[in-house]
This record gives sequence, C-alpha cells and structure tokens, in this order.
Amino acid sequence: MQQEIDELYKIFMTLGTPDELAWPGVTSLPEYQADAFPKWRAKPLNEVCPSLCAEGVDLLSRMLAYDPQRRVTARMALQHSYFADIPSILDDPPRL
Repeated sequence: MQQEIDELYKIFMTLGTPDELAWPGVTSLPEYQADAFPKWRAKPLNEVCPSLCAEGVDLLSRMLAYDPQRRVTARMALQHSYFADIPSILDDPPRL
C-alpha cells in the first residue's frame, strides 16, 4: 500500500494534484481523499523532460491527461505530428 501512495505522490508532484478542473468527477471516486492529498501544482513537462521537443511534450501532455475524456487514444497518439517522420503503421498494419 505504501508503494502505491508513493507512486501517486510522484505522479501528483509532476502532473499536479487532480481536482475537478483537471478531472471532472475525481472527487466522487471511492478512494479519493481530498484532505489526505497534498496540493501540488503541475510542473511544466518541458522542464520535466528538457530534451523532448515541443511536439513530444504536446503528445506527452495529451497522453498523461487525468481525465479519460481528454486523454488521447493510442490511435490518435500514433497520428500525432511527433511521429510525422515515421511511416504510418495505421496504413499497413502488421499481420500477426
């Protein structure tokens, strides 16, 4: 259990403690404890990942969105401009 709390704190320290603005409905989740979580502000991802280009930071921010409705899907992520110089596997998916 302590490892899970530590992991949550690491996420919150980077992305900010989730609230209703970042994730509508989060305060109604069964395990959400507003008083137990410190209130951290999000760090700019370009500072967290300084070697990542602007397109990469944009994609990462979309992938790490707390709100599932705002989070990019895998298919949408593959179509992001970050991957523009890589041939699309969506056009010719590999056969398994």
